[in-house]
Amino acid sequence: MTEARAAAATAATETETGGQAPPPRWNLGDLYRSPDAPELEEDLNWAEAKSESFREAYAERLAKLNGAELGAAIAAYEEIVERLHKATTYAQLVFAGDMSDPERGRFMQTVQERFTDISTITLFFVLELNRIDEDTLKSQLADPAAAHYRPWLRDTRVFKPHQLEDDLEKLFHEKQVTGASAWGRLFDQTMAEARFRVDGTDLTLSDTLNLLNNVDASVRRAGAKALGAGLGDRIGVFTLIANTLAKDKEIEDKWRRYPEPVSHRNLSNMLEDEVVEALVTSIREAYEELSHRYYRLKARWFGDDALDYWNRNAPLPGSDEKRFTWDEAREIVLGAFSRFDPKLAEIAARFFAEGWIDAPPRPGKDPGAFCHPAVPSTHPYVLLNFYGRSRDVTTLAHELGHGVHQVLAAERGALMADTPLTLAETASVFGEMLVFRALLDDQKDPERRRRLLAGKVEDMLNTVVRQIAFHEFERRVHQERRRSELSAERFGDIWMDVQRESLGPALRFDDEYRHFWAYIPHFVRSPFYVYAYAFGDCLVNSLYRVYSEGHAGFEDKFIDMLRAGGTLRHRDLLQPFGLDAGDPRFWRKGLDVIVGYIDELEALSVSSTSWRR
Repeated sequence: MTEARAAAATAATETETGGQAPPPRWNLGDLYRSPDAPELEEDLNWAEAKSESFREAYAERLAKLNGAELGAAIAAYEEIVERLHKATTYAQLVFAGDMSDPERGRFMQTVQERFTDISTITLFFVLELNRIDEDTLKSQLADPAAAHYRPWLRDTRVFKPHQLEDDLEKLFHEKQVTGASAWGRLFDQTMAEARFRVDGTDLTLSDTLNLLNNVDASVRRAGAKALGAGLGDRIGVFTLIANTLAKDKEIEDKWRRYPEPVSHRNLSNMLEDEVVEALVTSIREAYEELSHRYYRLKARWFGDDALDYWNRNAPLPGSDEKRFTWDEAREIVLGAFSRFDPKLAEIAARFFAEGWIDAPPRPGKDPGAFCHPAVPSTHPYVLLNFYGRSRDVTTLAHELGHGVHQVLAAERGALMADTPLTLAETASVFGEMLVFRALLDDQKDPERRRRLLAGKVEDMLNTVVRQIAFHEFERRVHQERRRSELSAERFGDIWMDVQRESLGPALRFDDEYRHFWAYIPHFVRSPFYVYAYAFGDCLVNSLYRVYSEGHAGFEDKFIDMLRAGGTLRHRDLLQPFGLDAGDPRFWRKGLDVIVGYIDELEALSVSSTSWRR
């Protein structure tokens, strides 16, 4: 192994700490002390007993209740939901810590099965709520106890046209644990156990992806080739998982009368179809002036007319690949949050101080990044894989943005704290923007400023262009799956089509890149989730423009927006800022921020040759 590659492999498994404290691992004790803690079994037993008594008290009676009684019933249901979700959250986080450990997998499956069994008992409640006629419900909502839950009832009843007979609903509910959930677990375990051989060293997915950001082009190439080869070795399993889940979704969509594969996601995101279509169309029409233009520019910086795909996110030529310690990352993020509003920093600081973050990469750990909201009675937990890159700092800001949002929304309770996916990305992407501006404003060296600007453009393209390309891939896969099962070759063909369309002619793809669709977890866990990232980025670009223009009371309005949780829809949330996501021009404003950054980079590249090889 070459010295450069040996160093890269070492950096892939050992984060540089600069002699300071290493990145922390989380403490799940605020949920339960251990998988065999008696409190966990006690909570599940409590939820089961409460669910039985709840069904006896309310089944087939909801339409006859007055408003105060309905409010009390929903409050009792919310208490059961929170206790159950506390148990499942713990099991999911334990599993995420080492998805290759069969005991952790068994534990999660056991808890999930208990959850399914218990929640089946209370399934009648939502089904019966949806059968209450509008006049009766209007009368019940006149009472403050019921009116408190008006937003939850609104969002629950939006699925009323797609509700099935009770026995069918029960069947779909009970089979989740052996259906989509089981296939998702197979995907997670397959990825956790996968190793990718780079010059004789076996690396995890997370460590292999980390090589794609190395300053050494030979290391990037080796990582990309190993990733493609490793995915190709398992492509039969990934193809089976994808085909099965797409067919499973098609069956349920047909029973529930959803016209398109994306319809359920739009409804759960509380978005009108035309808003999603306006978003997707606006971004696809802008590919040429966004990604195509930027990658042509980057290719010139690399002294070529096209980029090999492993150079798409590569550090620019001449980069010294600055590494951040965990302490530095913490101070950068908290400082940026504090300059915007000290309340954000105060909440985010608790994640560091109280053990709510798991940051070190390790074998078996979930290779991605997330913030799990847990339940309002505890607090969220953040997972990421911190290697000390600038992108890891912005990822930390992203996940802590989620965390701050979830802490603020927790006061809405277990039924109304959750935000639709599209709005859930608002605080996270805004947090990224705050950190980027802090890094840029503090950087006086012109060359480093340019590199930061280029890195931000790449992050934005990954969030906007790339996620809409993922959305198009999903759309085509699910549409074709309605006709027949797709071969691994066909998955690869669709993947390459959308990549060429979105990234443009300045990218060169080798054959192994055909398999890269297979490691994207959202295709498995959350069909059609991905456009939410683009929605959030464009929304935040528009919001940040309003903020930078000195909008009166912006900070307080922003905090209020986060506190709203799932109680308000996007039109209501954006109205105080003078924005409307239903207006196609709204998306153009967000895209123009990216265009402006690329304009600036093009102007800078004319006057500088230091980025060229």
